[in-house]
Amino acid sequence: MSSLSTVLQQLQQERTQAQQQVEKLNSAISVIEGLVGRNGSGATNNGARTGRTVSAASRRKMAQAQKARWARVRQEAQPAAAEKTSAAPVKRTMSVAARRKIAMFQRARWAKLKKAA
Repeated sequence: MSSLSTVLQQLQQERTQAQQQVEKLNSAISVIEGLVGRNGSGATNNGARTGRTVSAASRRKMAQAQKARWARVRQEAQPAAAEKTSAAPVKRTMSVAARRKIAMFQRARWAKLKKAA
């Protein structure tokens, strides 16, 4: 029985030490949270922001303004895209004489390589 009582005392001591460590961690966390709040980042638990709520009407106005900005950007980019597509390069064809000339020089190159090997 005496061994059980000593084990019980040890477990109780470990529990009190663990509680003290948890208290230290909580105080450190609260200090860091205070620093983050002063920093002006606005981030709190789970990254959620607090303090600035925007009404539905204001959100609607912001969305309309953003859509107008994107429409303006697309409209400015449209004429440039139209110019590129209308001026397609003309496909060139090689004459029969030019093809024969290239083939003749290629055969000469291959013959030279075979002779060297």
